[in-house]
Amino acid sequence: MNGVNQVGFEPEEIRTDEPTRSARLKWVIVVDEALPAGRATNAAVCVASATTAAVTGLLGPDAKDADGSVHPGLPWAGCTVLGAPVARLTEIRTRAAGSLGVFVADMPVQGQATRVYDEYLRQVGETPGAQLAYHAISLVGPRNRIDKLVHRLGLLA
Repeated sequence: MNGVNQVGFEPEEIRTDEPTRSARLKWVIVVDEALPAGRATNAAVCVASATTAAVTGLLGPDAKDADGSVHPGLPWAGCTVLGAPVARLTEIRTRAAGSLGVFVADMPVQGQATRVYDEYLRQVGETPGAQLAYHAISLVGPRNRIDKLVHRLGLLA
């Protein structure tokens, strides 16, 4: 996660009455396209969870149905899930981490190598950053910067 850049929406920027393309910030999740569906879904959900906890204003207000049941808010500005080969995923993560105003949440491959979180922390801690490989990354930032980072990636199939 990138704690240096504080990224988020100010309350007056949250415009749920406008198309998602009008939002100042864009959110994308990029997943290793070679992962099996279940592992790819897990990786995407994990980085999305880290993102919504750290980036203010991503989730819209709760919805209430006609019967009065409440449905928790969803990303009002949208979120696109893309696929990329592992090498491109690592390249994008490196470039994004150095890009001003871009929030990065990532899932190193060690995140799916164990079911014990302390073991995950140990494995990541023993691996130099340049040697980490990723299953998924989540990026939030200015629309033009995000578009440049993920240029020509397709939707995760």
